[in-house]
Amino acid sequence: MTEAFPIWVIAIDYILGMVMWTLIGRFGMNLFLPVTSDFFFMRFFVRVTNPLIKLFQPITPDFMVPAVVPLYVAWFFFMFRFYLMPWLLGYSVMGMLSFPLESEIGQGVGALMRVLTR
Repeated sequence: MTEAFPIWVIAIDYILGMVMWTLIGRFGMNLFLPVTSDFFFMRFFVRVTNPLIKLFQPITPDFMVPAVVPLYVAWFFFMFRFYLMPWLLGYSVMGMLSFPLESEIGQGVGALMRVLTR
């Protein structure tokens, strides 16, 4: 699938995908741990995502619960990856470029499962 797109398009999607999943990871970790936790994964998620959350603060509704804000910001990255990128690249079908990062990960997990179930 990725051979149909230029490498720069795949690189941009991978970066945006990692940002989106990091924001989702922070939301998930925040369900179990406070933002001020000493757990190293939570400290990483907070340190990496705080600049993005501050960047999106002007368009974040004031009534939103602070724990949900990372998920709200991740939604923008999802929308950009799924709708805006294919449109900017000139594809007539929405989702034409949809999620090469997740596709590659899925293929890798599938290959690993085939090896483990032999």
